[in-house]
Amino acid sequence: MDWREVKVVGGKGGDGRVSFLSVYMIEFAGPDGGDGGHGGHVIFQSVNAVKDFSHVSSVIMAQQGGPGGNKLMSGKNAKHRIIKVPLGTIIRNLDQEIICDLSTEGSMFVAAKGGSGGKGNASFKNPVQQAPKVAEVGAEGEVFVYNLELRTMADVGLIGFPNAGKSTLLQAISRARPKVASYPFTTVNPHIGMVQYDDLTQLAVADLPGLIRGSSENKGLGYAFLQHVQRCRLLLYVIDLSADDPLDQLDALKHELEQYQTGLSTKPSAIVANKIDMPYSKDHIKQLEETGLEVMLTSGRTGLGLEHLLTRAKQMSEESSQLQDEEEID
Repeated sequence: MDWREVKVVGGKGGDGRVSFLSVYMIEFAGPDGGDGGHGGHVIFQSVNAVKDFSHVSSVIMAQQGGPGGNKLMSGKNAKHRIIKVPLGTIIRNLDQEIICDLSTEGSMFVAAKGGSGGKGNASFKNPVQQAPKVAEVGAEGEVFVYNLELRTMADVGLIGFPNAGKSTLLQAISRARPKVASYPFTTVNPHIGMVQYDDLTQLAVADLPGLIRGSSENKGLGYAFLQHVQRCRLLLYVIDLSADDPLDQLDALKHELEQYQTGLSTKPSAIVANKIDMPYSKDHIKQLEETGLEVMLTSGRTGLGLEHLLTRAKQMSEESSQLQDEEEID
């Protein structure tokens, strides 16, 4: 789960106390009502250990502050509600404006502040009013609705029409086990596989749900699919070489991306010409090479070309990440 809408509610402040002290030899010792405790904040904290929003509730409420006591005893301040979210979480308001970008380990964002505790009647004593019988009610906490989304869901996103072989490819290069079948939309949610390299680095590769013509108009999996594409650094167009017109597949994929968001089709990308082991598949390679994009010939079923694919995917992902960092600095 790489997107969630959440309602956050800060804790209510504790009520102040109305109380009067009565001790030995002093029957009317004056007001001694304590202040209420402050309500807790709702705080988002980014950590590497969390990878998605599946544990985040749609409504998050912080604890209330404790009420004030007699003998000038203040109520207990509530503990803050800290919600751990993945590194790179973007927080938007309902107008889709970015409020916060939790891009570093341990960074925090106070999503909703708790209310202040109410004053007890001892705080209202003055030379004119020696025995006040009033106290404050604790303030309500802040209430906001946010959209949480992952800036980068994966380093590499595999996109293509249903049954292009994306899931088979992911199974062949990682330990991820997406469903593989001969009918469309066997993948309805993204599957992420971690590819381990000899230098101890790793690459997150996402098998994204199949795109169809009209996805930009919310047909098929529609917007849900295209939101996932936004959060991949590198796009690999998985083209089925056994189809009649592979070039038409590529044009349709780029068209749907561009219709959804201008510039989305210009992300760093390459072509994975899949199913090279099928009859007549090599007849279409020249058409794809004329597009100007790098073409990698693979077969997820037999393993042909996978080593070259992984090497180039890592190199291109690193180049894309470096370019993105330079743009953010500028």
